[in-house]
Amino acid sequence: MLHSETGPTQDLIARLQAAVGEKRVADSQLDRSRMAHDASHYLLQPQAVVFARDGADVAAAVAAAAQAGASVTFRSGGTSLSGQAVTDGVMIDTRRGFRDVEVLDGGARVRCQPGATVRAVNARLTPYGRLLGPDPASEIACTIGGVVANNSSGMTCGTTANTYRTLSSIQVVLVTGTHIDTGAPDADEALRALEPDLYAGLLRLRDRVRGNAASVDRIRHQFSMKNTMGYGLNAFLDFDTPAQILAHLMVGSEGTLGFIVEATFDTVPLHAHAGTAFLVFDDISHATDALPALVAAGVATAELLDASSLRVAQDLPVTVPALRDLAVARHTALLVETQADDPEELRERVARLGGVVAGLGGLTDLGYPVEFTSDPGERAVRWQVRKGLYTAVAGARPTGSTALLEDVVVPMPALTGLVGDLQELCSRHGYGDTVIFGHAKDANLHFMINPDLRDPVQLERYAAFSDDLVDLVLAADGSLKAEHGTGRIMAPYVERQFGPELYAVIREIKRLFDPAHVLNPGVIVTDDRDQHLKNLKIPEVVDAAVDRCVECGYCEPACPSKDLTTTPRQRIALMRELAAAEGARREELARDFTYAAVETCAADSLCLLSCPVGIDTGKVMKRHRHDAQPAAAQRIAAGLATHWDATLAALRSGIALAEHIPAGLLTTATEAGRAIASSDLVPRVGDDLPGPGISRRTPARHEPGDVVFFASCMGELFAPAASPGATTRPRGAAFAFLRLCDAAGVRVQLPVGLETLCCGTVWRSKGLTDGLRTMAIATAVALLSASRDGEVPVVSEASSCTHGLHSLAEDVAAAGEAELASRVSRLDIVDSTRFVAERVLPSLTVPRQLGSVMVHPTCSDRHAGDVPHLLAIAQACAERVVVPDDAGCCAFAGDRGLLHPELTASATRREAAEVGRAAYDAFVSSNRTCELGMTRATGQPYRHVLELLDDLVAESRSPIPEGGRSS
Repeated sequence: MLHSETGPTQDLIARLQAAVGEKRVADSQLDRSRMAHDASHYLLQPQAVVFARDGADVAAAVAAAAQAGASVTFRSGGTSLSGQAVTDGVMIDTRRGFRDVEVLDGGARVRCQPGATVRAVNARLTPYGRLLGPDPASEIACTIGGVVANNSSGMTCGTTANTYRTLSSIQVVLVTGTHIDTGAPDADEALRALEPDLYAGLLRLRDRVRGNAASVDRIRHQFSMKNTMGYGLNAFLDFDTPAQILAHLMVGSEGTLGFIVEATFDTVPLHAHAGTAFLVFDDISHATDALPALVAAGVATAELLDASSLRVAQDLPVTVPALRDLAVARHTALLVETQADDPEELRERVARLGGVVAGLGGLTDLGYPVEFTSDPGERAVRWQVRKGLYTAVAGARPTGSTALLEDVVVPMPALTGLVGDLQELCSRHGYGDTVIFGHAKDANLHFMINPDLRDPVQLERYAAFSDDLVDLVLAADGSLKAEHGTGRIMAPYVERQFGPELYAVIREIKRLFDPAHVLNPGVIVTDDRDQHLKNLKIPEVVDAAVDRCVECGYCEPACPSKDLTTTPRQRIALMRELAAAEGARREELARDFTYAAVETCAADSLCLLSCPVGIDTGKVMKRHRHDAQPAAAQRIAAGLATHWDATLAALRSGIALAEHIPAGLLTTATEAGRAIASSDLVPRVGDDLPGPGISRRTPARHEPGDVVFFASCMGELFAPAASPGATTRPRGAAFAFLRLCDAAGVRVQLPVGLETLCCGTVWRSKGLTDGLRTMAIATAVALLSASRDGEVPVVSEASSCTHGLHSLAEDVAAAGEAELASRVSRLDIVDSTRFVAERVLPSLTVPRQLGSVMVHPTCSDRHAGDVPHLLAIAQACAERVVVPDDAGCCAFAGDRGLLHPELTASATRREAAEVGRAAYDAFVSSNRTCELGMTRATGQPYRHVLELLDDLVAESRSPIPEGGRSS
């Protein structure tokens, strides 16, 4: 693992702390190491990390760093691929405190802070039928700061709706501390008064560029294509005033000219309907020849896949019918899509495109006509072929190699030749398995190579390949970077692309904005011709479960600990740092890793849903917990599993006793225990802990039914929240499920010995494998017997238990019971929200609806795809159903919220603030511990959605006597 070992000076740290506050400056080995890693193949370790709250913090930190002789780099999403966001100076984190989004003018514009992700902004805009113009593939994680700093585009927006074209105004903090709002009516007057040299210099450069015909022609040509090389020199041609020139020079400036405090965009329409087709041509020339006609007929997107891409796509888990029996030779495919606002418009577009397709030459005869499908499932399969390429190639690369995703662009007439030349170039340098794909409508190609940068021979080969690639693209009069930014990887080649005169303009821009080169030195502008070969990141081989991680950062926005300790990407980065570290540095990293990475991981595995190469970091952290468990703990856990009913009874008694102890005394006592033992063993208990629930022990409902109900032991441990105005103690979600099924005529069966069983999550999350295997076998036998070997579904009312039961076969297999595991794999495990929405709700009468309900979907709902079912039940209960835009994992995670309440507080902060901005009639979720977490965060009584439904349905039926069929 290569990075700078230069530690921070006391002078630097003291200045930063004085500028922004001690708590906002991190200089530990762990913080510096975790923040060192971004999605690029470069690695520099910062001397310190500043977690800024606002523009004033940024200005103060920049000034303090400059006074101490340190450089500054801004880090937001860290999805950049070209080395824009790494530094051996001061890193300023601009994500944690800058996530606000404000929709303006009925959705026509949107004002965003730099830490908001593209997906989050689009979520705010969707109700208005609008979107951001830029549509980068990394929209799940890339942030507005990065979108502006890299002039992001994407698959659809091209050069007409990219960041540059849709930016309305921008607020910037310059290196001097000056704050400029280019949307203000007096922006130019303010710029002239506050920064007279910069103001005059921009006018001077504008006139210099416009006065040179060769410069004008070169700029017009370069920016007729997608182009993220150098600065946005087209600003000098497109705008007259210094304020607007400044705004658009900031687009694509990669943190080298100033800090983006806020950006306001003009939005684009969100087309509700789309039709997608997968066209296979016999060679590249026929595919590219087809593009003008397709674009003219209304294609919004045209994605190219070369022959190597098609061969990879044939091995994907899901592929389109066109590829199943195709003997790929020189074939090339175009994935094309048209979009419309209504079904009739879509039908017209599809009909017009159908006529165009019928006349195209070179289309491969597949034995059936090509069609544009609007079916969401079929469209998703087609797109998976395109989007799955990165996953397949990056995930299958040799261990220890680097996934280098390059992107280039050429004029459209040169596209056909470029594909063939790239294939030959990659083959010549030993990258024969390279796939080439990209945005054909823009003649923008992506391709991935996997060099092993640990090998000096391969490093030399990569250097030669880079030089040849530059020669190839510039000979075609293209751009060396279309989307991914200049960064460090292409900074040495900027002058070659633009020529000496325009490169002199680029250097003058840098001098005007940042004469001391404080901001992100080495990015875009450099004197080091070998800079692209220095400070390369060598991915250490640490664990087969994480070695294929490309550190893209897609996992980070969903991680509940992202604002407290570490993210999945950072956990893996720290594992790699630990493997490479020695001596005192390793000891310090190892000491801090336990809390920052292992103990504060909610282990909800939401990272798996976002990871392009399928890594479950939560599962890896559970393994770390297992490795830390002594043999005695494993034996005790197995004993508890064997006597789970007695264990639960004891815990319920303890919870009942705690109800009678003053809250302050209880908190003091548990905090003392945490200080003596461990905060990861002794929970912090306060007055928000509910009383005990109702035992699951019952002699009833063991006769065969339509469904087997696996009531959760969480409902037995923790009493439900009382419904507003209730005069009797509530009985909880399990009883609500039984009553609802009774009302719908669905026969429910309970497993014999239910009170002794558990889904296994409590053992799995703590790495107590002996207890897990003991419990898994017992639960498997009981559920197979009750369900008649899977003849009827098994339902749990706790979504986390449903999720846990989905791992039951794996747990049984790990216990050495292969035959039993095979039988368990046939069980139909269903969450209660899905079962009720599909099987029960249609037979119920809901006599009235509430006005509004606030919903918290759980992690397990997201894993199982059950959010729509949760919402369907809520919609039966209320006229207005709201899911917070900032809804995420509450991080209560079984007992994490009791062991580490700071984790839940951090994870729920933004969602809780959103919940508190309006009044609602009810607050619902689908899991008791998540309800506890959200109640703690918001002060509102969260209940299971089935309890709310049961309350409303009960108004239309006669009361069931106590001790009756629902007892």
